[in-house]
Amino acid sequence: MDAETIANLIQAGLPDAHVQVQGDDGVHFEATVVSAAFAGKLPLARHRMVYATLGELMGREIHALALTTLTPDQAR
Repeated sequence: MDAETIANLIQAGLPDAHVQVQGDDGVHFEATVVSAAFAGKLPLARHRMVYATLGELMGREIHALALTTLTPDQAR
């Protein structure tokens, strides 16, 4: 698994999102996801939205994913 693939999967599931993913070892990653879809949602709900884009890869090919989830207003 690589950071670009993860970013593409998140982008496919949250089409309006701006996604940046980093990770060098192939199993541990950090992602920043900025999406208007996060407005009014608590951090846990936002994280679940991102995890849903990755499906069964979480806990398998992706061992850990540290998330920063922001609305566009928060990202400014």
